[in-house]
Amino acid sequence: MDTKELSDDVKAAEGLLRAKESVLGGLRSVIIGQDHVVEELLIALFSRGHCLLEGVPGLAKTLMISSLARLLDLKFSRIQFTPDLMPSDVTGTEVLHEDPQSRQRSFRFLPGPIFANMVLADEINRTPPKTQSAVLEAMQEYQVTSAGATRPLPLPFFVMATQNPIEQEGTYPLPEAQLDRFFLQISVDYPSSDEERRIVTETTGSKEVKLSHLLGGAEVLALQELVRRVPAPASSVDYAVRLARSTRPNEAGAREDVRKWVAWGAGPRASQALIIGAKARALLSGRFAICVDDIRALAKPVLRHRLVLNFQAEAEGVKADALIDRLLQE
Repeated sequence: MDTKELSDDVKAAEGLLRAKESVLGGLRSVIIGQDHVVEELLIALFSRGHCLLEGVPGLAKTLMISSLARLLDLKFSRIQFTPDLMPSDVTGTEVLHEDPQSRQRSFRFLPGPIFANMVLADEINRTPPKTQSAVLEAMQEYQVTSAGATRPLPLPFFVMATQNPIEQEGTYPLPEAQLDRFFLQISVDYPSSDEERRIVTETTGSKEVKLSHLLGGAEVLALQELVRRVPAPASSVDYAVRLARSTRPNEAGAREDVRKWVAWGAGPRASQALIIGAKARALLSGRFAICVDDIRALAKPVLRHRLVLNFQAEAEGVKADALIDRLLQE
């Protein structure tokens, strides 16, 4: 990279930092608290990754995502996943169309709600695997295959799925292959006491907040490319790889608790996510180089959904986050 290219990238990074502050300011006018959730959403967005948000009902997950879409001036669609949802309800279907002039009939493809820049898959674990798999190709390949034809999705493309951790009756847990496609699994917690008072006060009045567009699709794509150009020192790459490999029970030198509680550890996609996410976090923090602290900060959202704990861990009440804490301490 020559001096001019480096200078351009630094200016673009400064623009990203300003955009982040503007987005945070806009979201804070709608969402109270949950700053870490918003930051992780932005990290995933600029890393070109998808998110799985997990939290009990009423924590403004849907409002947060739809507000972010309005701030970014991107086409937004919401899919409410239900047990009777069919794959064609997500991807689209072909209908018979008759030309009013010539009376000739032909099939025409009607795009489904997956053809948007930001797609909210609400309660994705409430639909059967057949429909869940329709989202899998879109997340991985940025395209949809329907009626034998492959159709590209608009870019940028970002899937944000939600699931409820407390109601498991009538749900279909996401298979490990699909969980691995999610860049981050973000845990949405209850607000603090002061935050909840503000929520109640501000949402029970007549105040109406209007959000203005801050970034367009072309700008988001440019910033995603900028993230990829952030240098990653060999020591940081080595740390990310060692951290991901330390979750595998069959790895040489694996910890005893990993062998005891983990059925399957994180794969190479976790190492990639740690580095790309660290690059985005560094830029959003005003730095053009990553450090080990960036990787450690993203360890839980990157790894928690990629660890498959065994029955013994479930019986002993061991959670993935607690195990990741142990690995980070080492």
